[in-house]
Amino acid sequence: MQFSSSLLENAVNEFAKLPGIGKKTALRLVLHLLKQDTKEVGQFSEVIARMRSEIKFCQRCFNVADGDICSICANSLRKQEVICVVESIRDVIAIESTQQFNGTYHVLNGVISPLDGIGPDQLNIESLINRIEKEKTEELIFALNPNIQGDTTIYYIQKKLQPFSIRITTIARGIAFGGELEYADEMTLARSLQNRLPVESYVSNR
Repeated sequence: MQFSSSLLENAVNEFAKLPGIGKKTALRLVLHLLKQDTKEVGQFSEVIARMRSEIKFCQRCFNVADGDICSICANSLRKQEVICVVESIRDVIAIESTQQFNGTYHVLNGVISPLDGIGPDQLNIESLINRIEKEKTEELIFALNPNIQGDTTIYYIQKKLQPFSIRITTIARGIAFGGELEYADEMTLARSLQNRLPVESYVSNR
């Protein structure tokens, strides 16, 4: 791909670093920005820069937040005694879009995957255990992707939670094994949440 401007080429190369964005799509985006008013492009750049420099992660659940605590944890109308454990922030967004869950979340920031060099110590597991120990948690819902890594993580955390008398469930498998939550349609995800299963029966059947 030949460019008559190094500034244009540099902009295209930066956009192409984004996941799912190839050089052609990057070029289309950059040319679109060139057609926009300078003020609008400046506002776009400012919003992205502020997002990266000012966004925080909730000290309680590790979801994205504008302050120390995210809006979900700070919402007194949510069921604070119910925690939904997810792999990533994208899964929080996916579940929230169903409008069927009124509890809180805990973002692990990954799953146990020895082949990828990811162990329990690299995830937000100890903070989850500490949270359950300090708070009056009644139910823990596992909403991890239905694959080997997700199942391994569920099994590990379940063992760590044996001293606690709380209800532990997992979302029903309306989601196919090997699938990913963020790509599930809202109806399937909503039904999986509503028809969640005791985690003991799920693990024992694996």
